[in-house]
Amino acid sequence: MSASATRPDLFTRNHVWRDLMPAVRPEYDRVLAPFVEAPVERTLPLGARLWQRDWLRKGLIIATLALVWEGLARWQDNDLLLPGFLATMSALFDGLANGELIDRVRISLTVLVQGYLAGIVLAFGLTTFAVSTQFGRDLLSTLTAMFNPLPAIALLPLALLWFGLGSGSLIFVMIHSVLWPMALNTYAGFQGVPETLRMAGRNYGLRGPSYVLQILIPAALPAILSGLKIGWAFAWRTLIAAELVFGASSGRGGLGWYIFQNRNELYTDRVFAGLVLVIVIGLVVENLVFAAFERITVRRWGMAR
Repeated sequence: MSASATRPDLFTRNHVWRDLMPAVRPEYDRVLAPFVEAPVERTLPLGARLWQRDWLRKGLIIATLALVWEGLARWQDNDLLLPGFLATMSALFDGLANGELIDRVRISLTVLVQGYLAGIVLAFGLTTFAVSTQFGRDLLSTLTAMFNPLPAIALLPLALLWFGLGSGSLIFVMIHSVLWPMALNTYAGFQGVPETLRMAGRNYGLRGPSYVLQILIPAALPAILSGLKIGWAFAWRTLIAAELVFGASSGRGGLGWYIFQNRNELYTDRVFAGLVLVIVIGLVVENLVFAAFERITVRRWGMAR
């Protein structure tokens, strides 16, 4: 086909494309109405704002429990069986004022910190070995299946035989109570680390402990924090229970021994004061120490709500 024959076709196609193209809209200026300040949204009522406070809701729960306790004690009308909330608070303040309870708490917390930290170190060592080798994984699964169901307090007679009447026996049973739940939670957290982060660590040449410290631990921190909480609860209740048994054969002990001694002397209000102090220490550690650590780490990093 000659070049002259194609010119009408080109003209026709260009004309069709011009017809298909949308028309250009003319520009214009629109005058806007003058700005009028929008009405400010009303804030929530004072009661609704206060109800959003976590500490207030928990405080109301505790106050309700205290009222129920006082009501039951007055209905029972027997201080030997159930002293009231006010009588218990009086015994608690007296014990704190004369320094006896403070000394018992100091003894208990000193032993608790030693056993708790030793259990954490052993748990991290065992878990690091488990994520590094197949034999370590088999060792961790076998040991946890064997010893995790075993109550820590059941080992106290052996601990007394091996370590004698001292803090060594208490530390031994606390290590047992902390080690296995901490190792299980940490290993579960390591297993949940995304493969992308694992590959990034290997590409940077990280191996062994450096790989665990720089890749696995930051990524598995929510599970590790959960294990720390569980380990703390197990260690605290194991220590109090062990000191209750310890009080039968030792003349010196911590908060559990204080409860045991006053139970033998029928000072029930002091027994309840010791129990209340155990609960208060648990609440302080849970809502201040662990909550602050969680707020500055996993919540700040967007790893938990």
